[in-house]
Amino acid sequence: MSKVLFLVNHDVVIYNFRLELVERFLADGHEVVISSPYGERIEDLKALGCQYREIELSRHGKNPIKELKLISTYKKLLREVRPDIVFSYTIKPNIYGAIACRTAKIPCVANITGLGTAVENVGIAQKITVVLYKYAFTRIQKVFFQNEENRQFFVDNRIAIDKHDILPGSGVNLTRFVPLDYPSDEKIGFAFISRIMREKGVDQYLEAAEYIKSKYPNTEFHVCGFCEQAYEEKLKDLADREIIIYHGMVRDVKTVLKDIHCTIHPTYYPEGLSNVLLESSACGRPIITTDRSGCREVIDDGVNGFIVKQKDSADLIEKIEKFLSLSWEERRNMGLAGRAKVEREFDRQIVVEKYVEELCKIQNGKRTE
Repeated sequence: MSKVLFLVNHDVVIYNFRLELVERFLADGHEVVISSPYGERIEDLKALGCQYREIELSRHGKNPIKELKLISTYKKLLREVRPDIVFSYTIKPNIYGAIACRTAKIPCVANITGLGTAVENVGIAQKITVVLYKYAFTRIQKVFFQNEENRQFFVDNRIAIDKHDILPGSGVNLTRFVPLDYPSDEKIGFAFISRIMREKGVDQYLEAAEYIKSKYPNTEFHVCGFCEQAYEEKLKDLADREIIIYHGMVRDVKTVLKDIHCTIHPTYYPEGLSNVLLESSACGRPIITTDRSGCREVIDDGVNGFIVKQKDSADLIEKIEKFLSLSWEERRNMGLAGRAKVEREFDRQIVVEKYVEELCKIQNGKRTE
């Protein structure tokens, strides 16, 4: 049996989106070690049988001294844990974890969960990150991508060529996220489920909510997520005026999805592949989202929802009104079409099997050099 080390920047990255993979490795008798900053889901992972190694990691920090220290921290972690393989997610664990693995000659599989704004936008930050990726991924075992656009960026910059593979995002657990009864039309509910930040399109959503609520009083606009930017006062004001219902962080998104008719995700953030769109679709909810990588893969315009232009509140309002003009049966059928799509294309077991395959290569002595 093997010892598997996961490097992540947040416990939710593992628990919410890779739990089935962890459970599979444990069931197969492998040792599983999780390294991340401490979070509430760590105790749940330990209860499953995982080992835990706490690590300090600033998700948004750019201090070069701390960044170099993270490489040293990962090198020390590898010496102590002595894993047979490392699976990493998100930019910093991917780059600095891979650099440490390269030095230690430990196979590493990275998952590109999105490029991030610094990489997507041309500039010095992009150039530096490309250099880091090239160096870090020189001996990478595999690089998984969640959309073709991200993979093409690596091809164009000649990073880890011949080590690429595409996954259907993080996939979705089709037994956990099942079709929910479609609610009545007494109140038409919409939900924004994401980190509360500008790049996720929250401004467009709130602007649309204000307009639609005044014109269609039987609508409800829910907002779920942690405020990463200064939106607290704005959310409080809109909630006080009964334009939105703010839930804060939601532990189980199904508790919100059961009462809403459509999920709105007007993001222009460089996503890998949107989990909220996958989970909403799996639960039989239509979606309204932007025409960009990480979102367009999940939506067939006019079939399981509507596509909107990025940063365009007027277009979002138009698509919400178009949705409101549909009959109850047409809305429900949109949701069912979304469920059928994720069943065909986004079953999380596809992702699990890809990772099991990489571990088997190591066990069989077929490490990629």
